[in-house]
Amino acid sequence: MADTKVTFPSDGLTLSGTVRVPDGLKPGERRPAFIVMHGFGSNSSSTNVIEPCKMFEKLGYVTLRFDMPGCGESEGVRGHLICLEQVSAASNALTFLAKHPQVEADRIGMIGSSFGAAIAVYVCGVDKRVAVAVSSGGWGDGAWTKFTDMLAEGQRHREKTGQSLMVPRYDIVPIPEHLRTHLAGNSIQMFTAETAQSMYDFRADDVIGQAAGRPILLLHSSVDSVTPTEQSIEMFKRAAQPCDLHLFAETDHFMFSESNTRVRSVIYDWLDKYFPVQARAQAA
Repeated sequence: MADTKVTFPSDGLTLSGTVRVPDGLKPGERRPAFIVMHGFGSNSSSTNVIEPCKMFEKLGYVTLRFDMPGCGESEGVRGHLICLEQVSAASNALTFLAKHPQVEADRIGMIGSSFGAAIAVYVCGVDKRVAVAVSSGGWGDGAWTKFTDMLAEGQRHREKTGQSLMVPRYDIVPIPEHLRTHLAGNSIQMFTAETAQSMYDFRADDVIGQAAGRPILLLHSSVDSVTPTEQSIEMFKRAAQPCDLHLFAETDHFMFSESNTRVRSVIYDWLDKYFPVQARAQAA
């Protein structure tokens, strides 16, 4: 089925997204769904979003991918990305998708890469409507970022001028040059210092344990050159069950952009166990 462009409200803004319903649904049939979230300053056209959507469609899930506030085609101040505002946007996306006539409202999961992964885990911790969460290369404590001096300079700049200090993308989230081709077109290149402060303060570690009973899958490259592998390991330590952690040595940060059969096999097995397309009660 072709993509359906959608918009939905989120805290006074209009966010843009795309819903895809797999072919072959019977009249009145509902399916579980995934909300697929993009990385830092990216948008819903990135390959790290498109590839999971294709995978889920083939498996029979409905998907919603959307642009976070200030990103892509969504409203919001461009380059001003506040983590907790993105958490709220993800919850509002869930509210929207739960009303879709072909979606099982109580079986909606969240998946994201990098920044989107941190949001997926956080929302799963604080919003009990999230059925499952999948994190790829995510982080649980923003203090791993090394920009203390930048934050102080941003505060001085605002006090002096009343305006936000603008900071280059790679000063906030360093990405090696050989991986930058994975970034979506029209990705944001300059951000407010408040964006960096928000990321520094953001702690999915503190809420992941609140998702007890709702499955979480943590995926990370063991040689991740963007987000330290230890971030997912620490989240795993703090998570309640069921939570699975898988490390992969043959891929880097943008693992969803690659057709890695081992990563996909892990996801397929996990979905079959915890979040099958056909609910277990119906299959019995």
